[in-house]
Amino acid sequence: MATFTQIINFPRIPKLKKYRSPKLKKNPQKKAVCFRLLTISPKKPNSANRRVAKVNLINNKTKLTAKIPGEFHNLQQHLQF
Repeated sequence: MATFTQIINFPRIPKLKKYRSPKLKKNPQKKAVCFRLLTISPKKPNSANRRVAKVNLINNKTKLTAKIPGEFHNLQQHLQF
C-alpha cells in the first residue's frame, strides 16, 4: 500500500492498453486491396502452411499482412501495372 506522500510525489498513471493490430486502429474490418497472396510456415514446433495476404489499406495507405482464417478463400490478387 502506498503512503500519502508517495502518491503525491509519484502519482498513479494508468497503463496504456496495447492492441494486437495497431494499424487497424481498433477496427477489425477495413477496406483494403490485396496485392500478394502467399503461404507461410510457422516456427519450429508447429507445422502447417498458413495462408496470408499482403494488403494495402485504402483509407490511410498503410501496408500490412493479414491472416486468412478457414480452409478455403476466394481472394484474388490485384494486379498493379
